[in-house]
Amino acid sequence: MSVRYTALAFAAVFAASCAPKTQEAAQPAAQEQAQAPVESKKEIKTDMETLKNPAAATAPAPAAFKVKFKTTKGDFTLEITRDWSPLGADRFYNLVKAGYFTDVAFFRVIEGFMVQFGIHGDPEVSAAWRGARIQDDPVKQSNAKGYISYAMAGPNTRTTQLFINYGNNGRLDDMGFSPFGKVTEGMDVVESIYSGYGEGAPSGMGPDQGRVQMQGNAYLKKDFPKMDYIKSAELLN
Repeated sequence: MSVRYTALAFAAVFAASCAPKTQEAAQPAAQEQAQAPVESKKEIKTDMETLKNPAAATAPAPAAFKVKFKTTKGDFTLEITRDWSPLGADRFYNLVKAGYFTDVAFFRVIEGFMVQFGIHGDPEVSAAWRGARIQDDPVKQSNAKGYISYAMAGPNTRTTQLFINYGNNGRLDDMGFSPFGKVTEGMDVVESIYSGYGEGAPSGMGPDQGRVQMQGNAYLKKDFPKMDYIKSAELLN
């Protein structure tokens, strides 16, 4: 079922997303983010020193690179183009390099709109990144189906929360949501991520973003057992 969303405020506390008068929720907002085992065949290294010190995550990203996500629903691949959104691409590259996306929940999934993720399951790591904001990038690509952008709480508030568009959300372009890559393989996997919890609290039955930040996966896995997770994310080139 496709839902029409007329407003979008990815607040750094996803709980602050706006709801249109006639629809449920409207924005990928970032708030002030069944445990899946990480596959053992190829262990993704986690750099805890970097994960707890965002100031160390400053390597420039390649002009283009791919990232393979392994999830509880299967695998999908993102292709990142740095020129589209340089600061956003650099932040994402450093997060992947540090092993940030290990056992990270798809905590807000709205059918026909988008899937949001990026709050770390360890509250200590989450706290380290909550204030690590990057400046906005100009919007060069539209928020079309399969494109990935950062959730925001307003200008210059991007941190680690991301969303992949489920449809044509071009209305987000004028709001400053700057795509930095797109799904090139496995969009069917992305669209199969569990969406039964819907919008987050307090406007919906999904997780309260503030509690996700403070309690991490302990809260999600207890109260939202059907939620899907990222097992790992790996740089392919």
